Amino acid sequence: MRNPVALALIALLASGCMVGPDYVRPPADAPTAWRLDEKEVRDLANTAWWEQFGDPALNDLVIVALRENKDLLIASARVDEFAGRYGFTRAQLFPQAGFGADARRQRDIGAVVIGAGNSTIFDTYSTVLNASWEIDLWGRIRRETEAARAQLMASDEARRGVVLSLVGSVAGAYINLRNLDRQLEIARATAKSRGESYDLFKLRFAGGVISLLELSQNKSQYEEALATIPPLEKAIAQQENGLSVLLGRNPGPIARGKEIDQLTLPVIPAGLPSDLLERRPDIRRAEQDLIAANALIGAARA
Repeated sequence: MRNPVALALIALLASGCMVGPDYVRPPADAPTAWRLDEKEVRDLANTAWWEQFGDPALNDLVIVALRENKDLLIASARVDEFAGRYGFTRAQLFPQAGFGADARRQRDIGAVVIGAGNSTIFDTYSTVLNASWEIDLWGRIRRETEAARAQLMASDEARRGVVLSLVGSVAGAYINLRNLDRQLEIARATAKSRGESYDLFKLRFAGGVISLLELSQNKSQYEEALATIPPLEKAIAQQENGLSVLLGRNPGPIARGKEIDQLTLPVIPAGLPSDLLERRPDIRRAEQDLIAANALIGAARA
């Protein structure tokens, strides 16, 4: 106590110790060489793959979904929440200071009660200044900060996972919608063709060229073609509604672009390296969860 400087120095040196295990990534068996050029792989992994379809309408839908989808907005808000937790936890490493002030006006009514005269008014002012600093001797705060940072990174990877899933769902729903549009177009063309054939058969039956059985068979084919149209129209409406939900909108019509046979399918080359699996958000999130759990062991021990 006679030498506070030396005492503070000893405390700071002791704060360099942290209990608990340090995180070490588990070993993984992965090939050492890629069959593709590294630059080609990085370009492929970072590309906006949905743009390879060459449909501006699909690109616009993806942009709207990334801006308005409710699940993605929730995931982004969770990232902000964990960012605040990380900042609060990390702030405990530094000295804390607080300040407060108060002003009051009181009336002394005791003199009036005993008949001593008028009451007296008192003004009271007070200020409070406090400061504290918890020296992290065993690394509890640092381990908690490490865990909070890992949880923040995990929440961000969860958000990236929502982005990937959302883009894939929007692209898949749009392609399926264009496929249903083509089926409906074929069904209507078929019904029109068979309707014209049925009109011709009615004329031939009136002229006595064909029998009633042949006319009935042709009518059955026409009505069968008509029956395929309502289910397709219903499926298209359901697909539009589902896509509208992905876009963060109320159910409604969806703008179309190119026909399905005009779309260009993305090319995925063979021989992609297994290292690309480390870019998957679910794997990266799992690793961050492991880092956080490992850090909390040290915090509990401290």
